Amino acid sequence: MSGGASQFNLRISSVDGGSLRNAIPRECFAVVLVPNNEVAAFQAFVQQETTSLKAEYRTTDPDLAVVCEATDMPPSVLAKAFQKKLMAVIYACANGIYRMSPDIKDLVQTSNNLSRVLVKDGQFSIQCLTRSSVDTEKVDLANALKSTLELAGAKVAFGNDYPGWTPMPDSRLVKLMSGLYEEMYNGKPHVNACHAGLECGIVGTNYPDMEMISFGPNIRGAHSPDEKVQISSVQKYWGYLLRTLTEI
Repeated sequence: MSGGASQFNLRISSVDGGSLRNAIPRECFAVVLVPNNEVAAFQAFVQQETTSLKAEYRTTDPDLAVVCEATDMPPSVLAKAFQKKLMAVIYACANGIYRMSPDIKDLVQTSNNLSRVLVKDGQFSIQCLTRSSVDTEKVDLANALKSTLELAGAKVAFGNDYPGWTPMPDSRLVKLMSGLYEEMYNGKPHVNACHAGLECGIVGTNYPDMEMISFGPNIRGAHSPDEKVQISSVQKYWGYLLRTLTEI
């Protein structure tokens, strides 16, 4: 809706989007001002944009909703020049898949999650979580984000870093656990590489010769506010873990 800002002389008072740095943002709230004589036209514009967004995201986000309603007059708004710069910087921040793996089909190699945007009392804070199985590429993307945010005068800090974890599909451990799964559950295990941040990266950096595998109960909605675990699968994987330790 970037066109609406200039079209209706829209002014931003506050923005509160996302929740945690490692969660996919689910919702965002903003308090904005438009001139009285533009209210009806602005509401029609929001409705038109909502229709377009619903059509664009009908497969991935079928329940997408945009609500526009009146509220109390806020005490202040952002300076117009700073508002324009901030909106441009947020738009320029990489969000989502940055690069796919050249080695493993359909595996995301590097991505960035624009997870939290907070604008309040003339100050702003933006949080991102950058992931990659290739450390050099992760650092490159992080530096690109830093350069973008600094254009708005932001002070950028990196923290809570963890290294990538290169998949080893032919390791002895993968073969052992695959065989045990077939023996215990009379079915083929689903063995794949996924794009996620795990402690395995830290362990692998300090013990590069150690073979590792990540497994566990069924999780739904990972890294979102709706994350949950299938309780009935916990016992299955506890038994699987004990058997694996015995074999090792």
